[in-house]
Amino acid sequence: MRVKDLKKLKDSLLKQPNIHQRDEYFNSAVLIPLINLKGEYYLLFQLRAESIRQGGEISFPGGRYEKEVDVDYQAAAIRECVEELGIAREKIEVIGRLDTMVTPMGIIIEPFIGFLHISSLDQFDINKDEVERVFALPLSYFIENKPKEYGIKVEFQPYYFDEDGKKEILLPAEELGLQERYKEPWSGKDRSVYLYSTSEGTIWGITAALIQ
Repeated sequence: MRVKDLKKLKDSLLKQPNIHQRDEYFNSAVLIPLINLKGEYYLLFQLRAESIRQGGEISFPGGRYEKEVDVDYQAAAIRECVEELGIAREKIEVIGRLDTMVTPMGIIIEPFIGFLHISSLDQFDINKDEVERVFALPLSYFIENKPKEYGIKVEFQPYYFDEDGKKEILLPAEELGLQERYKEPWSGKDRSVYLYSTSEGTIWGITAALIQ
């Protein structure tokens, strides 16, 4: 490599790190809403409508980052909150963010914390196509109660069997000259799954991980 090529390489390096091959993941943003009811702070949750993906589960407002629409991930989190809860944009005050989360399912989540300037849950006009109902739980509950912790094993599959029982090869390890262990499924790092049992239902998975 010549000196000028090295300089060109250095000039092309990122000034601010990102996530490598980010476009291969499902990129999303979530708003963790705080509200103040009668002098106490609560976390606001929504129960997802049964007709959508992961229906019947408890979550925070959020969804896919749309690069054609959203200026950045914070804008995506606010947009999703407006669309799902039917709250005016000016009533949402973003006060900070948490670390980026990368899940074993190939999802990248950018979580933001926002204060909602409302005085009652009746002020929402929820989108019934996406949200069955909303509810609030005291923030103190999650401070005073640790989640239960379980484990899952992530496995990589170099092949699968279709509905007719035909073996479909995804990674032809033998043809590629890869090591023997890659010809059969192999395990990744075990993952923790967190769960809160509440009066409103079970909060688990990504939502519980964001809280804990």
